Amino acid sequence: MNDVPLFLSKSQFLKGVQCLKHLYLYKFQPELKDEVLDSLEAAYTEGTNVGILAQSLFPNGVAIPYDDTSYDVQHQLTQAAMNNDNRVIYEATFYHDNLFARVDILSNDDGKWEINEVKNSTTVKDVYYYDIAFQYYVIECLGIPISKACIVHINNKYERHGQIELDKLFISEDITKDVKEMQSDIHKYIVLLREIVNGRIPDIDIGEHCYSPYDCEFIGHCWKHIPNPSVFNIRGRGVNAYGLYKQGIIRFDDIPVDTLHEKAQRQVSAYLNKETYIDKQSIREFLDSLWYPMAFLDFETFRGVIPPFDMTKPYQQIPFQYSLHIQKRQDAELEHFEYLALPDIDPRKPLIEKILSEIPKDACVLTYNMGFEKGVLRRLAELYPAYSQSITNITGNIRDLMKPFRNQAYYSWQMMGSYTIKAVLPVLVPELSYDSLEIHDGGMAMDAYWEMCGAKDNDEAERIRKALLEYCYLDTLAMVRIVDKLESIV
Repeated sequence: MNDVPLFLSKSQFLKGVQCLKHLYLYKFQPELKDEVLDSLEAAYTEGTNVGILAQSLFPNGVAIPYDDTSYDVQHQLTQAAMNNDNRVIYEATFYHDNLFARVDILSNDDGKWEINEVKNSTTVKDVYYYDIAFQYYVIECLGIPISKACIVHINNKYERHGQIELDKLFISEDITKDVKEMQSDIHKYIVLLREIVNGRIPDIDIGEHCYSPYDCEFIGHCWKHIPNPSVFNIRGRGVNAYGLYKQGIIRFDDIPVDTLHEKAQRQVSAYLNKETYIDKQSIREFLDSLWYPMAFLDFETFRGVIPPFDMTKPYQQIPFQYSLHIQKRQDAELEHFEYLALPDIDPRKPLIEKILSEIPKDACVLTYNMGFEKGVLRRLAELYPAYSQSITNITGNIRDLMKPFRNQAYYSWQMMGSYTIKAVLPVLVPELSYDSLEIHDGGMAMDAYWEMCGAKDNDEAERIRKALLEYCYLDTLAMVRIVDKLESIV
């Protein structure tokens, strides 16, 4: 038996609270981890940047270095900083009984130490209580009195005007009472988590805990026994996939179809029989609701925690690009227009001015999932009252190409219950494909825009710019070809 207690950092503790098996695999079989997605790396970087910005709320602090230094050294540096009357310490580190906790901002108010944990969310999530309670536990075990424990998070009501006002961008919520009440539970968790080192891998099946509060790093390993497709591929509400799984119902063949709602029944039956369902009357009614001139519109947006421009809020969707295909008559030649903002400028005014000059008056504006495009346009109308009426005219003429697929007026077994353009296009227009593009979806487009803004090399920036234009162009060309295909079907 190993007499040395299992090492637990705060992040490892949280993994164990989410799932004992997650912690075991992380500690003893890390080679089974899933590949880290670029989007997760970007989220981590964004969180780090927010933490650094929040330090300005507590100025004149001393930072504890954590690169290339041991836990013991970091702890000793923190103790020295506290003993030298430093009132603010960034990345304060505490190490006790093989428990390791790092505090974003440790501050001293009238001789009493306060924990300030910075989060880039707009609310205090349940997992944050465990996060800060673990820190509190480790520090208290060292005999250091903590008078206050706070979560510092983003205020999504804040709107930027001029320089960022940190005291308005951030909200501090005192959760000391809750954290103190959790201390006995934290101790029990630590004892439980440490017991796994002397046992076998915990026998824990898949479940909703695999994705809550965070996506597990071992989903690929733990879910490898799940076939594709399975009950977890059934789309729409009203299907208890985990409930079916616990009954041993996993494959489509096993599912009692009559227990599913209508759309789910169609998805399962269509797949099993390799069928395509076509309601020509509904498709015809949809096509008859369209008119010429017809404009096919797609926006790309970015959002960030820290409002980048005046009149923006945290996490606000800001359009930086659009593609616009226009057909003035049914037999007219297709025209294309596009816009992609230069790095580090507020793109909204030049974007809306350009698009208003290009969309014909009273044109039918076709989008895919129109709620998104309408939301972008409505925010622009609020921001620029001079263009409000023109923008309102456009939003009033928007039609949603998603409608016949969402309603399953056209449904193919190959769509696997999805009605996104990425699911529809390969079925209806297989000669067009996103597969050969560097950018495949809106999330990648947003990441690429940030990458382009930060590019130091002009050739690299131009490469990304070209990739963004190719992706957005295909989004609207895809809509054109889908409408053509629907016309040929009916």
